[in-house]
Order: sequence, then C-alpha cells, then structure tokens
Amino acid sequence: MTNFVYFLLILIPVSGFAIERYLDYLNTTMWSDKLPDKLKGICDEKEYSNSQRYQKDNNQLSFWSSLMNLAVILIMIIAGGFALIDSAASSFSSSKVITALIFFGILGFASDLINVPFSYYDTFILENRYGFNTTTLKTFITDHFKSWLLAILIGAPVFGLITWIYYSSGKNFWLYAWGVITLFSIFISFFYSEIIVPLFNKQTPLPEGALREKIEILAGKTGFRLKNIFIIDGSKRSTKANAYFSGFGQKKRIVLYDTLQDELTDDEIVAVLAHEIGHYRKKHVLLSLVISVILTGLMLFLFALVAGSKALPEALGSKEASFHLGLVAFGILYTPLALLTGLISNYISRKNEFSADHFARENFNPELLASALKKLAVKSLSNMMPHPAYVFFHYSHPPLLSRLEKLE
Repeated sequence: MTNFVYFLLILIPVSGFAIERYLDYLNTTMWSDKLPDKLKGICDEKEYSNSQRYQKDNNQLSFWSSLMNLAVILIMIIAGGFALIDSAASSFSSSKVITALIFFGILGFASDLINVPFSYYDTFILENRYGFNTTTLKTFITDHFKSWLLAILIGAPVFGLITWIYYSSGKNFWLYAWGVITLFSIFISFFYSEIIVPLFNKQTPLPEGALREKIEILAGKTGFRLKNIFIIDGSKRSTKANAYFSGFGQKKRIVLYDTLQDELTDDEIVAVLAHEIGHYRKKHVLLSLVISVILTGLMLFLFALVAGSKALPEALGSKEASFHLGLVAFGILYTPLALLTGLISNYISRKNEFSADHFARENFNPELLASALKKLAVKSLSNMMPHPAYVFFHYSHPPLLSRLEKLE
C-alpha cells in the first residue's frame, strides 16, 4: 500500500504539470498574426499583438515557476524532505499541535522564499514591461510581511484549533473541524472588507456627485439597499481596473478601484455595478459560500477516512503517523478530485456571470456593459480568444466574445 501511495504522490504532480503545459499550448493555437474578424471593432492590430505577447510572457513565467515548484515537491518526496522537517519540528516541542504549527510554518516560509523571485519578476519586470505595474519595492516587501502577520495572527490559531480537534475527537473530528472552518468562512465573508482589506489598501467612501447619484438610482430601481460605496486605491499596485461586491446584510458594500474611473465613463461604471448587483440579487454570493462549505466538508470527510493510515506518512519517509504529514500526502492525493470539483465550480460560476449580465441587461443598459467589458479586456491585455479546453478547465468568467454574444 505504501508503494502505491508513493507512486501516486509522484504521478499526480507530474501529470498536473503536463496537463497545464498542454492547455497553455492549446491557447497558442488560437493566436494569429492578423487581427481575427471576431475582434474587429473591439481592438486594433497593435493591441491584439500586445495581448498575444503578454500571454506568451505569462506562459513562460508560469512554466518556470511551475517547473521549480514541481522539482521541489518531487525532491521533498523522493529524498524524504517532509520527514526531515517533521523531525526538526518535533525537536522543538512535545506538543503535537505546536509541532504541526512549526512544520507548516517552515513549509510556508520556504515556499514563500522559493516563489518570491518569480513574484518579483512578474511585478517589476513583466507587468512593468506592459505598463501595468505601479507597485513600489517598499509595498512589495511590506505586503509579504503583512501576509505573514495574518498567517500568524489568524491562520495559525485556526489551524492549531483544527489540529487539537483532530487529536482530541477521534473519527468525528471532521465534523467539528468543518464547523470551525464554516464559522470562520462566514465571519470573513462579513468582515473581510473591514478587517483584511485596510491592511493592504485604503478605502474611502465615494463622494457625493453624479456617479454616486446614478449608482443610488440604480440601487433603488433594483431594490438593492446600499449605503456603502467605496473607492479603493488599486492604483497603488497596478493600472488594471476592477470592481467587486462583498459582505451580506448591513455589511454589504460595493468597492470600485480608483483606476476604474480612469478607464470608464460614469454610465459604464454603473453598468458594471448593475452586473455586481445582479450577483447579489440572484444570490450568487450566498451560493458560492454554500458550495465552498460543502466542498470543505467533503474534503474533511475524505481525509478522516484515511487520516489514520500509516501508508500516508510512510510514503513521505516517516515511520510515525501524524496529522500534518497525513495532511500533506492527502493534499497531493486529493488533487484529481479538487480538479473535478473545480471544473464544476467554474461551470456554475460562468453560468452565474451570464445571469448577472442578463440582470444588467434587463435593469440598465446592455450596450454600456458591453462597452465597459471591451475597454477593460483591451486595457488589461486579456486573452480574448482562449481555447475552449482552457476555458473549460480554468475560466470562472466566460470569455469576452461569449459575454458580448449573450448581451447582444
């Protein structure tokens, strides 16, 4: 059994890497030296050429980053690296909870160090090359420190509690762990914009004026009670524009990137917000949370079935079973099922995007939403003609042309 698990631990990451590279290749088969007829009137020859170069550069970065991470995982499995880290973590404390926290702390810190060069290249070379980056080195560094601070202050206590539940509750631990994670997810859904976002960005209420008045008229028309409309300083890191909806009940808010006002007219921004309101009115936000909770429960249940197996830690080079080693092995073995559930989630998400577009069409103006989508896609150098297989595997939003076709 141990040999079979070991074989799967090697096969699954390698297969995943190969599939990703093949999907990237399929996307390149959609590229053209000339502007496709379908994109005429959306972008010009130069913009289309730039988007292809941008995609090519991103593919190359993704290849080397993925290859490095694959190599590290394989070395850790083959050379018994996870068992060595487990031994080192155990030397610090006899507490299984503390050992698990130290174990994942070491893995997380090492993973961050490995990926920092790729993140730096992406931010300061690739994104800079195409005029997107506005991040300073200071912001880049402080973002990493803040992320680690959140992991220590929030992630570690939650994970520590789940580890304690595992060792204290026996076979039913997954039910208690599921409850903890569900409560935490709901809490974050309500207070994300008030607790997490301010650590990284400044949010200011949208001032009185024509734009706010138009948004409030739309909100009233659609029966959407809204007082919280904020502008976020997205230009602090990138020139790319965005908008999003968060929270529930009295905590719900719409957040506009300041760069959005540089790219779109007020009416186009309202059209984008009509789409976001559509998500709320159609209960897509709640549905996403419910699906996430269900999938988390499924993962914990499956883990509970194999958590006590000695084959998992033995495949990683350890003779003693532990929660953290079992979780590492299970995380890799769960990848195929995670892919399947991801495909289903992405399909539902794409359907929801069409539904929100339809809401905007019925309650505002489809031409303005189409115009906004075109501008945002062209400005961000999006891949406007991705391969259908790539869309099937990766896209949570429908491609631009599909959305325009539905709107028309």
